[in-house]
Amino acid sequence: MLQKAFTILFFVSLSFCLHAQTKSPEVFLGYKLGERFTPHYRIVDYFEHVAANNSNVVLQYYGHTNEMRPLLVVFVSAQNNINRLEQIRVDNLRRAGFEEGSPETNIPITWLSYNVHGNEAVSSEATMKTLWSLVDPAKTENKGWLEKNLVVIDPCINPDGRDRYATWYNQKMNIQLQPDLQSIEHQEPWPGGRANHYLFDLNRDWAWQTQVESQQRMVLYQDWMPQIHLDFHEQGINSPYYFAPAAVPLHEQLSDYQLEFQDTFGRNTAQYFDENNWFYFTKEVFDLLYPSYGDTYPLYNGAIGMTIEQGGSGAAGIGVHTAEGDTLTLEDRISHHHTTAMSAIEITAKNADRLLSEYTAYFKNNRENPRGKYKSFVIKGDNPPARIAGLLALLDKNRISYQQSGRSGKFEGFSYQNGREVSFGLSKEDIIISTAQSKSVLTQVLFEPSPYLQDSLTYDITSWALPYAYGLEAYALEEKLAGNQPYPQPGFEENNVDNAVLAYIAPWNDVKHAAFLAALLQEGIRVRYAEYAFDVGGQSYPAGSLIITRGGNEYLDHFHERVVGLANNFQLELGKAKTGFVDKGKDFGSSYVRTIMAPSVAVLSGEGTSSLNFGEVWHFFEQELAYPISVLDAKEVSRLDLSRYDVILMPSGRYTWKDEEKEKVDNWVKDGGKLIAIEGALDMFVNKEGYNLSTYTHEEDMPEEGSLDLEDDTESLIAPYQERERMSISENALGAVFEVEMDSTYALGFGTSGKYYTLKNNSKRYGYLNNGVNAGTIRSTEQYRTGFIGYKVKQRMEESIVFGVENRGSGEVIYMVDNPLFRSFWENGKLIMSNAIFLVGQ
Repeated sequence: MLQKAFTILFFVSLSFCLHAQTKSPEVFLGYKLGERFTPHYRIVDYFEHVAANNSNVVLQYYGHTNEMRPLLVVFVSAQNNINRLEQIRVDNLRRAGFEEGSPETNIPITWLSYNVHGNEAVSSEATMKTLWSLVDPAKTENKGWLEKNLVVIDPCINPDGRDRYATWYNQKMNIQLQPDLQSIEHQEPWPGGRANHYLFDLNRDWAWQTQVESQQRMVLYQDWMPQIHLDFHEQGINSPYYFAPAAVPLHEQLSDYQLEFQDTFGRNTAQYFDENNWFYFTKEVFDLLYPSYGDTYPLYNGAIGMTIEQGGSGAAGIGVHTAEGDTLTLEDRISHHHTTAMSAIEITAKNADRLLSEYTAYFKNNRENPRGKYKSFVIKGDNPPARIAGLLALLDKNRISYQQSGRSGKFEGFSYQNGREVSFGLSKEDIIISTAQSKSVLTQVLFEPSPYLQDSLTYDITSWALPYAYGLEAYALEEKLAGNQPYPQPGFEENNVDNAVLAYIAPWNDVKHAAFLAALLQEGIRVRYAEYAFDVGGQSYPAGSLIITRGGNEYLDHFHERVVGLANNFQLELGKAKTGFVDKGKDFGSSYVRTIMAPSVAVLSGEGTSSLNFGEVWHFFEQELAYPISVLDAKEVSRLDLSRYDVILMPSGRYTWKDEEKEKVDNWVKDGGKLIAIEGALDMFVNKEGYNLSTYTHEEDMPEEGSLDLEDDTESLIAPYQERERMSISENALGAVFEVEMDSTYALGFGTSGKYYTLKNNSKRYGYLNNGVNAGTIRSTEQYRTGFIGYKVKQRMEESIVFGVENRGSGEVIYMVDNPLFRSFWENGKLIMSNAIFLVGQ
């Protein structure tokens, strides 16, 4: 008994010593939180310091960013919980159905994520205050909450963006507080710190996981699957503070308890804000629909996901005047975020048992009684293999299960391609994704043909169905259908070197094939493509197929080994021809078999261009094609030597070029350049003299004065003030999907089989080109598939282009009305962009 008492005393003394060595953020950093922005490495230092001096804090690194900054979390709880950390993790996965056995612990997980937007930089400052509060011996109430809670803190999801902002601000800030919004420290330059290294918005990437930060974080997140997730943000300086409950639309798959707990949390947090006379709002602006946010993705994975928004953002700095004349300080913002975090930890602890029981029931219902209309989804096995592989890779990232059909039969289902219920044949090679699984809700949300909208006023896009994003033939079934065997990962039999081969033939219907082409070109290997379908050696090949011939590559050492080696690296099966005399189509020496010259490519950037669209292009070249691209400042066009480039991409934006700059670009095109203009960049050319791009194909198509459009405008002008926003969306498109008829005989349409599904996020409408190639068109509104589009916009889409090419002199201008690289998850658009870069104009 004496020995036991001594042991207890020893650990109490050790604990006291450890805590006594822990420094507050102010002591550790040498300044008070809120006096300046802390560089990311110092935030990491502080988290390491706290973990090193507190046995109930465990730090785990989970990856690094493109700029090699570390990504980390800390686990904080009572010591007895930390001692069984792995048991808590496994038990949580047992509740969700991902591990066998019964849980032995009853500790819910509260996950706090900060600074997903880099210039919403109060977040990481607040984490240090919250972490200190959890280990500070004086905060005894907090220790009680940790007895029934495992807290996970991710101090900075986006270190690259945060340091971009913090470094700039610390260089520009005045020593004396300067809240004047016009002062330079409140005027953040392009591209701002919001996005990551490649200028992607990481808060739109939870489901798609296109970015390295998301990919690494989601492995960790899904190893734990928390019950509570808070995502900390900032909004405009004149919006005070937002917390849950969320605004409508609320996705119909959200459970009653998820919505109930949002209200419980909101009321608890409101008490603290009311005590301090802090303003806030709830149930406005921030809805729960788009599946790739830091609130919706956790919700669709069984957690209570919540967005938290503090007024401020990049313009606020360490202090700024609001519209009401008050001074909003960084110290204020830190206090607000800290209070909200502690409220979440408290309310989780107080509701621990209910949270765990509801969480368990959620996943049990998922597996046994899925709620949605559609009970299974079928992906046809004869879709292009590379596209199937891309989809399955995404499902694997999200731990959604699927099986191979293993049987044949006739079924009724919704056809994504046709947009209606049809009868279709199931084959043994088809893939079946059943909703009777733990990830049931996420599966249904990602595949639902048309999300139900309680309200069309939503914060983001309204459609994202994966069969459209990947360009796949697929069906949604209302009946339960399950495969009878695991889907076999397609085996790859390596290509063999055959010196008797005259030409290797590679497929062209996926971005993977474009990456293979890019690798060949950088190896100095000459590649051709077929403008017409052809048969040779008993095999048929479609237009666009790549042809790599011995002829023209004689100067290369080890030609066969190099081509075959690259194909094996990309796991592409090569066709082989031992003659250039084809059985059908054009012979390999025909002028219709075009040589692909390796293009020198540049992209415009800087003020006036969309940083997000620029980032999508930059990421596409560097991370998917692995092909070099020069980054040019759009405002420096007048002094640049454009003759160095064969292709220039114009991201969406507002270009303010002077006449001489426009003329310089136009002359570059006429001399053989290829200009690819995306979305808003088309404003530079529409209805402009010398260009064929027009709002309408013929002048007589223009609406006449007094038409329906004019009458509707009049109606909106006299509508009640509070209804005007709702009426204005009749002119918007919020992620509407249209089937686009592609000209599969033209290079821009190669590999599409004549169909492409575009995601329309703008209301722009352009008529057919009278003197050019209408490569992708919307002939009628019957081509609309899903997603919100205002009725005024929808009716204008008839007889319009999505992709067009205009010849100017020896060059081309390629018009892309919709962004084919949207957030890098709209996979089938990447083939269109690859066609534009490598094939058009060759």
